[in-house]
Amino acid sequence: MNTSADVQIEINSVTHTYRPPRGKPVLALDDITLGIKKQEFLALLGPSGCGKSTLLYMLGGFLPIEKGAILVDGTPVKGPGPDRGIVFQHFALFPWKSVRDNVLYGLERQGMAKDERLARAQSFIEMVGLKGFEESYPSQLSGGMRQRAAIARTLAIDPEILLMDEPFGALDAQTRSLMQTELLSIWRKSPKTVVFVTHDVQEAVFLAQRIAVMSARPGRIKEIVECNFDRSDPNLFKTKAFVEMVDHVWGLVKAEAIRAQELA
Repeated sequence: MNTSADVQIEINSVTHTYRPPRGKPVLALDDITLGIKKQEFLALLGPSGCGKSTLLYMLGGFLPIEKGAILVDGTPVKGPGPDRGIVFQHFALFPWKSVRDNVLYGLERQGMAKDERLARAQSFIEMVGLKGFEESYPSQLSGGMRQRAAIARTLAIDPEILLMDEPFGALDAQTRSLMQTELLSIWRKSPKTVVFVTHDVQEAVFLAQRIAVMSARPGRIKEIVECNFDRSDPNLFKTKAFVEMVDHVWGLVKAEAIRAQELA
């Protein structure tokens, strides 16, 4: 396990078993060990059911850690905390609140002074490109705009770590592509440690500095892939290096998806 000073998240020999009220227990994760550096963008990638989201929710403190340990800045994760913000696939906005009030929600709970929280909320609304939509309600927004609002709400509370569970999975292909570029822009402006769950290989290769490819259930780390590209290159998706990396990672995931079907 890499315990160098710049490692912010340490996942040490974590195993997790689902115990449904009926039926047999299911081993979801098996002996996961992974170090994530401060302000690194890491993707968790793997076939459906491999435990990607389970690991993310354990890191967020939403699921108990039965075996092994997860440490953030050397402190064991015991539950949710303000140092870890999460963005879900299905927006999770309050439908009865405007964009501004959704973004203000976490700041109000932190007890921030009114003028300060209004200014902070506005700055993040503008950062995600929603200026002019402050008074709009989620039902009046497109899917991409709702996800921008959800990201602004999470970023406004200034978590050190951003946990993202397939945040663009419900969007159409064009909006998804735009949101990926927008997320990288936001990450550069407001550097965070990002742990990003996806099952989309090209998305993972485009966004992440490193990809942790997971095996079919029970989830294990199959391979760590480094992705060093110039993401400002408008023709990146067509470059030989990018295409070859997507093919390599897709081969890893495909093998595990086939294995998952065989085990089903």
